[in-house]
Amino acid sequence: MVTAIVLLDVEREKVNEVAEKIADLDGVTEVYSVAGRHDLAVIVRVKDNEALADVVTKHVRKIDGIQKSETLIAFRVYSRHDLEGMFSIGM
Repeated sequence: MVTAIVLLDVEREKVNEVAEKIADLDGVTEVYSVAGRHDLAVIVRVKDNEALADVVTKHVRKIDGIQKSETLIAFRVYSRHDLEGMFSIGM
């Protein structure tokens, strides 16, 4: 499983429309409207890098209103649940 965070800069008046279209794409598990340098943060979970490339380049980037994207590929996941489990076994 490959997980990626795709950060998007979107035309101001199209943020909601773009977010809704992206949320409907296969492989996209979450879309967040965020404050800061970017407008949307998209979580993509797919089987392999090839599928990730398809989602980002063939689907997400073709949605009208997206000005710029940056894709971050996750190497590991750290969650409170994972960290509590590590400490409970003495790691």
